[in-house]
This record gives sequence, structure tokens and C-alpha cells, in this order.
Amino acid sequence: MFSVNNILRNNIKNLTPYSSARDEFQGEASVYLDANENAFGSPLHEQYNRYPDPLQIAVKKRLSEIKGVPVPNIFLGNGSDEAIDILFRSFCNPGIDNVIIVPPTYGMYQVSANINDVEARKVNLTVDYQLNMEGIAEAIDEHTKMIFICSPNNPTGNSINRTDVETLLANFNGIVVVDEAYINYSRQKTFIQELTEYANLVVLQTLSKAWGLAGLRLGMAFASEEIIEVMNKVKPPYNINEATQQLVLQALQNVDQVNHWIKQTLLERDKLVLSLKRFDFVQDIYPSDANFILVKTTDARGIYNHLVGQGIIVRDRSKVELCEGCLRITVGTPEENVTLTETLETMSLI
Repeated sequence: MFSVNNILRNNIKNLTPYSSARDEFQGEASVYLDANENAFGSPLHEQYNRYPDPLQIAVKKRLSEIKGVPVPNIFLGNGSDEAIDILFRSFCNPGIDNVIIVPPTYGMYQVSANINDVEARKVNLTVDYQLNMEGIAEAIDEHTKMIFICSPNNPTGNSINRTDVETLLANFNGIVVVDEAYINYSRQKTFIQELTEYANLVVLQTLSKAWGLAGLRLGMAFASEEIIEVMNKVKPPYNINEATQQLVLQALQNVDQVNHWIKQTLLERDKLVLSLKRFDFVQDIYPSDANFILVKTTDARGIYNHLVGQGIIVRDRSKVELCEGCLRITVGTPEENVTLTETLETMSLI
């Protein structure tokens, strides 16, 4: 039976978190003389002289309405990368514990493991980019604290078989992190709906992709209250600045606009796939549930360099495990996609 206390680091169990002025007083007052702020204001049009809400309650309430998740089950981070790092620092003892990652996948799991001196055991995806369940089972030992699964996966674009993820959740006595950065583009439903079913589930999402707020750096983690309490205990007191909180609140009023962009992106993705299939140097285009496609080519580096020369930047993934010869291409606007294909046509003439 999974228990947060069974995998929590002892020093985190005993940690007394920093108590900020805004933790000790919550509410409204007419005079604030408790946080050593500049009482005269900010040299900006907006006033940012006061510290932001350390728990971002207003933003969480709006997200709760959109996602259907109670506020106590939501953590907000400076991008999803902060949530990933906090999970490592909370549950993994440096030099002792390990996590499992399933390449090819998002590179920050490995980077965070390295930073925190935690072994990242690699169990490569199968040739069709699904979980190697036998390999994962063999890699797990008594020091395995987390398994990271990106679905839809980056850089392959496909969703991971849901039944396999549920099998891990039901049988692994550690945390299963399902990173859903691209879930808004997917035909699969989110794992957020399974939070009440699995105490060891952490779902990561972001406002950087479909919501178009990459520059604001706001990521979300959804989990049990026990796990969220740990993450709030470990995070810096004011990890989400006031400007980000205010701008995100404004953006979250525009759900219809975001849904329209998602539909446009999916239509453009299908058109882009058809356009690219006609080139001789394109060997395969893998199925995608994301806002990008993984394209296997005869000369990934040569194509990449040709595009760069014309001011078009894609991602060369040809040196990534199981992505040999591949370029990852983000779906752009209709005009950008036409520019891409027209530029590739000039290459075919070289």
C-alpha cells in the first residue's frame, strides 16, 4: 500500500518551512508594516511593491473551476520544471535513491536527477514508442521512488497506452508522474480524473503550450493533498511573482479563444503531415497527439541546416535514442507552415 510517509525523505518530514509575512497574516488590511516592503510603491505603472500571495489562491480557484480539481490538490510552480525539481528534493535521497525514465522523453527528468545526485534508470520505449513494462518491472528496486512518463510524449508526440500507466499506478509503491504538457492536443483524456483513485499519482500540466503563456513560466501539478502539502512545504515562499499571477488570471478568462487555437492547430497539423509526406527525403511521420510532429528523414542534419539558412528553426532530434534521422517540427500558423514546405521544396531541387 502506497504511503507518502514511506517514501518521504526524513529531513523533509522534519522540515519547518519558512514562514513569510503573508503566511502569518492572510486577509485585507489598510496598513501593511510587516514584510519590510517599500511603502512608497513601484517605479512602474502597476504597483509591485507588495509580496505576492505565496499560495496563489486566486489563480488556483480559477484553475479549479476549469480543471474540476479542488484547490488543495493543485500546486503551481515556476514552470513544470520547478515541480519536477521539488519532487526530487522531497522524495529522493541523493546518492541512494533512483527514479525511472523512459527515453526518448523530456530531458529535464534526467537533468533534475543529475542536479539532485539521483540515479535515473533508463528503460527505453519500445520501437512503437510505448512502455517496456517488463523492463520497468526489472528496473524497480527498494530505492526506486518515482517513475516519469510523458504523455503525449516529447519528442515522439504519441500518447502512452493508458492501461500500462494504470498498471504501474496500481502496482508501484512509489510516485508515478504523468507529464501532460501537451494534453490539450490529445485525443486521450487527462489522468487528472484518476487522482481520487491513485494516491501515488502526480499529473503535470502547463500554461506554456496550448495556453500560449510560455513567457510567464507557470506550471501545474495535481496530486493528493498529502503530496501537495509536501511540495508547498519545500518550495520557495514566493515562487510565482505577482505579475505572472495577475496576467494568468486574465488569460484564464479566455477559454474559448484557447479552444479555438487548439482546433486550428490540429487542423494545421493534419495539413502539414500531408504536405511533408510528398517529399522523397521524408521516410516516416509518426502519429502525434501534440502540437508537433516527429519526422524521420534521410538527412536530418542537412535539412536542419538548410532551414536554418532560410531563417526557419526546427529541432534536430537525430542524436536522441530511437529518434535517429528525426526532426521535431512544431505546428505553426498556416503562413509559417506554408513557408516551411515551400522552403523544403527548394531543397528538393538542390
